[in-house]
Amino acid sequence: MYLYALTLQQATAITHCVFGNFSGANIQEIIVSRGKILELLRPDESCKLQSVLAVEIFGLIRSLLPFRLAGGTKDYIIIGSDSGRIVILEYNSTKNLFERVHCETFGKSGCRRIVPGQYLAIDPKGRAVMIGAVEKQKLVYILSRDAATTKLTISSPLEAHKAHTLVYCIVGLDVSFENPIFACIEVDYSKADSDTTGEALAQIEKVLTFYELDLGLNHVVRKWSEPIHRKANLLLSVPGGADGPGGVLICTENYIIFKNQNHPERVAPIPRRKTMTTNQGIFIVSAAMHKKQKDLFFWLVQSEYGDLYKISLIYQEELVSAVKVQYFDTIPIATSMCVLKTGFLFTAAEYGDHILYQFQSIGEEEEEVETVKVEDEEFVYFNPRPLKNLLIVDKMESLSPMIQFQVLALRS
Repeated sequence: MYLYALTLQQATAITHCVFGNFSGANIQEIIVSRGKILELLRPDESCKLQSVLAVEIFGLIRSLLPFRLAGGTKDYIIIGSDSGRIVILEYNSTKNLFERVHCETFGKSGCRRIVPGQYLAIDPKGRAVMIGAVEKQKLVYILSRDAATTKLTISSPLEAHKAHTLVYCIVGLDVSFENPIFACIEVDYSKADSDTTGEALAQIEKVLTFYELDLGLNHVVRKWSEPIHRKANLLLSVPGGADGPGGVLICTENYIIFKNQNHPERVAPIPRRKTMTTNQGIFIVSAAMHKKQKDLFFWLVQSEYGDLYKISLIYQEELVSAVKVQYFDTIPIATSMCVLKTGFLFTAAEYGDHILYQFQSIGEEEEEVETVKVEDEEFVYFNPRPLKNLLIVDKMESLSPMIQFQVLALRS
C-alpha cells in the first residue's frame, strides 16, 4: 500500500530554475522547482511561457542542475533533495514525463547539515558532479556512458570530506578536457569551536579551495587553497580552455574578484546608487551567465536592491587584465534567473511574479557614473533608470496546469 499527501492549491514560489534542451529538440526549455514540484516550461511562438509538465515529486528539492554528456544532444536533470539520494532524471517527450535514470543513496533522509544535497556542481563537460552538504561531507560521482547500451551510468561515490568545515558555495571549473576541478568557499571552524574567549571566531577566515578529480587514479585531492574576503558569498565559473581564461569570479560585499591558480587577483567595485552611503554594503543574490560563442560571454548578476549588473573580463589568452562591472537595468529581486541562448532572460521570484524578458541590447553603451575615493576605497555611483536593455514579454504568477500524479517519489 502506498500513501501520499497533496495540497489543493499548488505552490507558486520558484526556488530554482535552469535551462537546456531537455526534449532533445533544438528548443530552449526551462525547468523550475516549486518546493516539491518539478515543472517544465517552454516558450511558444508568441514568446509566452507554456507549462508542458508539472510533477509532484514527494520530496523537497534543495538543488537543481542540468548537464549534458560529451557528444550528447539533450540535457539531463540532476537533483539534490531531502531524500539522502542523488537523482538523475530524463525528460521523455513521447510520453511527456520525467524518467528516473539513476537514484543513488548516500545518506539519511531529511535536510541535515552533514548529509549532501544542499549544493550541486557539475563539470562543464558533463564528466563528473559534486554534491555537498552544509558541513563536512562532499561526494563526487563520475558520469559516463555504458559502452554496450550507450545509456548514462554513474560511478561509486568518491569522498572529498573535510571535518569541521562549513561550505558556502560550490561550482565546477571549466578546464576543457583536463581533470575536472571543483571550487568551494569554505570555513574551518575547528579553532573557533574550542575557543571560549571568542578571539578565534573574530580571526576566522574564508578560503577558496580547488578539488581535483584525478580520472586516472580515481580519487579526489585538494589541489589549491587560498584565503579570500570574509564576506564572500557566491562563486561564478569562468569559461576556460579555448573559450576563456578559466578560474572563478568571487562575489563579496561591494566587490567582484577574479581568482585563479598562479594568477594575480583582479578586483572591481560594484556600482552603487547615488542615494546610498559608503557604509551600506552591496551583496549579489543571484547570477546567470550568457555564452553565445567563443570569446563572447558575460554574466548578469543582481544585487539585494534589485539592480542588474553586467560583468565582463578584459583578457588576453589566460591573462586577465581587468574585471568590468557596469550597471545594466533594475528589475524585481529574483531568487534565481537564467539567460536563454535565444535572447531571453527568465527571473524567478520567491514571492511575486516570474518574468520573461527579451534583450533589446547587451549594455554596450557606457552608463554615466561617478567615481569617488574614500580612504583608499573606490566607490562608483549611478542613477537608477527605467528598463533600457530589457523588455518584458511575459509576466505571470502561476504557470502550472493540474499536476500529473507521476510516481517520482525520491524517498521510495
